[in-house]
Amino acid sequence: MRKIRNINKVVTGENKVDGAGVKLVRVIGYNDVKDFDPFLLLDGFDSRNFQDYIKGFPWHPHRGIETVTYLLSGKIEHGDSLGNQGVIEDGDCQWMTAGSGIIHQEMPQPSERMLGVQLWLNLPQKDKMTVPEYRDITADKIPLIEEDGSQVRIISGTYKDSEGAIQGDYVKTLFLHVDIEKNKEWSLKTHKDHTVLVYIVEGTCAFDRDNHKTIPEKSAVLFKYDGDEIYIKAMDKKARVLVLSGKPLKESIAWGGPIVMNTQEELQQAFKEIDEGTFIKTK
Repeated sequence: MRKIRNINKVVTGENKVDGAGVKLVRVIGYNDVKDFDPFLLLDGFDSRNFQDYIKGFPWHPHRGIETVTYLLSGKIEHGDSLGNQGVIEDGDCQWMTAGSGIIHQEMPQPSERMLGVQLWLNLPQKDKMTVPEYRDITADKIPLIEEDGSQVRIISGTYKDSEGAIQGDYVKTLFLHVDIEKNKEWSLKTHKDHTVLVYIVEGTCAFDRDNHKTIPEKSAVLFKYDGDEIYIKAMDKKARVLVLSGKPLKESIAWGGPIVMNTQEELQQAFKEIDEGTFIKTK
């Protein structure tokens, strides 16, 4: 018989201004790395005022991580040092493996509503300097599973024998977008040793079958390692949640801005290469 995981903690994050002046909520970040391993950072954005985000994220470097931008609503133009350029829109995902080093920009465009998240996924030590790669995952490539009272979009990983758009080359990651109708329940079998978190984009949810203690939207719920299933109930209205699961790396972390390595020496080397113009590696 499955056992429902209990909640470890609930975080709501802090209002931040990042990039050239983008207002967002840093849901998880630098101080949370041990608890949320292998997930380093989760930024949430939700605005109907283009002045909150129009200045965007001009050219900047990354090394040692993967960045995943999932856009529920809006439009973002992007480009990178690999020569990739394009636009992600409603329901699209940008999955970028920074690896040994990449320079990119993300420039949101005026939209009726800009709603989505950016996730930073750590790379294992052995893969920190892998060749950079970019994946443009359009909404039509993301499988949609219709269930009683819910819809599940499989961005990465496998859900009920259906494979997502990708699997994760370095950290096998389950990333689901789940819409749950009002007063409906949804559950997911999980690996006992995997970190599991749920970000509530919209709606109010409960995560136990007994007292139905509610958690508000724009909260991230981290679960304990005391079971093999998570349970979610949408309460007074439809809920939209993002579910993330991955096995912790349990490696040392040296984090400096857009660079995440394992030692301070590696971090210093990365910034030295940025200063010297040798940051981008050739194959």
